[in-house]
Amino acid sequence: MAKPRGEMRNYSNCLVVRQAPGQKSRALLQYCGLTFQAAIGRNGRTVLKKEGDGKTPIASMRILDGFIRGDRLKNVRSPLNLKRVHKTMLWCDAPDHASYNRPVSAPFKASHEELMRQDGLYDICIVLDWNISTRSRNRGSAIFFHLIRPGYQPTAGCVGLSLRDMQRLLPHLRKGMTLRVI
Repeated sequence: MAKPRGEMRNYSNCLVVRQAPGQKSRALLQYCGLTFQAAIGRNGRTVLKKEGDGKTPIASMRILDGFIRGDRLKNVRSPLNLKRVHKTMLWCDAPDHASYNRPVSAPFKASHEELMRQDGLYDICIVLDWNISTRSRNRGSAIFFHLIRPGYQPTAGCVGLSLRDMQRLLPHLRKGMTLRVI
């Protein structure tokens, strides 16, 4: 049988995120024949991501590692290196700071996000390689694959999944896999 025109892709190493029809901040995440509802940026998607724009980058982003609230979630299994979150763990989102789009520790005066959030979004938080391997100021920071707010409310630019669905995917996620937003 001849290959169809265009590039053949192996999606077993890739999570694909497509915007849901008619909903700019909702998406469908597909992996190995499974489809999950997801939340994306409050302002939809973009190929020209900028810090604070509320958009999810249209890109292929490698999975690097992640964080977990071990005080809230027990027996979470994943081949990923999931670091247990503690109160001093922060993520710098100040474009003019030398630690922009990097983990930092409290106390930290520049603009940042707390990784030990009270709202549960980062109880499981997978770090995606968006503007990390090669950084550019104002290109966006803290683009993660994390948990959703109730009702799949929009994210600030990340991809969000329900706890149940994230726990179903975690055993399959490996460093270097790709999350592809199209």
